[in-house]
Amino acid sequence: MLDPQDIYEVDEAAVARTLGAHAPGDERLPGDDVAGAAPGSEVVERRGVARRGEGPVMVHSMRGFVDAGAAGEIAVEHLVGELTTERLVTFDIDQLLDYRSKRGTMTFDSDRWVGYDAPELAIDHVTDKEGTGFLLLHGAEPDLQWERVVAAVEQLVRRFDVSLAVGVHGIPMGVPHTRPMSLTAHATRSGLIEDYTSWFGSVKVPGSLAALLELRLGEAGHDALGFTMHVPHYLAQSHYPPAAVVALQHIERTTGLALGIGALDAAAVDARIEVEQQVAESGEIAAVVSALEEQYDAFSRSIGRPNLLAESAPLPTADELGAEFERFLAQQDGSGD
Repeated sequence: MLDPQDIYEVDEAAVARTLGAHAPGDERLPGDDVAGAAPGSEVVERRGVARRGEGPVMVHSMRGFVDAGAAGEIAVEHLVGELTTERLVTFDIDQLLDYRSKRGTMTFDSDRWVGYDAPELAIDHVTDKEGTGFLLLHGAEPDLQWERVVAAVEQLVRRFDVSLAVGVHGIPMGVPHTRPMSLTAHATRSGLIEDYTSWFGSVKVPGSLAALLELRLGEAGHDALGFTMHVPHYLAQSHYPPAAVVALQHIERTTGLALGIGALDAAAVDARIEVEQQVAESGEIAAVVSALEEQYDAFSRSIGRPNLLAESAPLPTADELGAEFERFLAQQDGSGD
């Protein structure tokens, strides 16, 4: 592997302004002592989940992988637009992107080219509504050198003493927009997502940089988790702010950050109104939604819960839920479209 440090540049002055103690050369390996804290291997209690260390959270979402409803994209746009940000790390995207598969947009005006929306991959420092800083890794998912990129991010996770990495994106699911949005939570250790129940057993899926990052961070001893939003399949190609709102709510719940989610309320309401109008104007769409509602409600009744989101009430075990879900899907496969 080529040296991971050669694909990113750190703005040391910005790091000193925002992170202070994590100045050049202040890299720590998992398990090293943190100033004023117990060893990194010890779980520290704070708002949100209990996690190792006291450093900042790193939220990440990269464009290019499946992101139904643009859940991750909208979440990133909200964080960058609503909160104060400062660029800390810039990756050399020219080494990482296949431009023939991911062409940047250029602007042509009358008789000349006047603009180029250059792709980027970067880490920003973000300040939440209560003054707490965290990191945001965002931009284009690299096509090339995944292991090198992940190694570079892991170096930066150590450098900045990141206590928890949190990823988010959406996948299309056969669920209706009229019911509470569900999600799949996954993590490098079960204690980070003990309030969530998995929908899936063992399954092979196409990889993503975010998934590889979570895997490698866990192997290196770091805490990492992700939220995969279940977006109604008929909205997968649309921008659907309600998916981003729920994703951000779960990030807040997990990290204790204050992300100003209220700024997305109007967009979420508008999206729901638009969907309802489309449903009302099309008998075919209404029939699809009605069928999905029946399926959702039947599955909810079968597991004894009206809401498929995590809640404080006793939850069925993963084996129980997996068996019920497999049985339920088998029944739908036999009933036709």
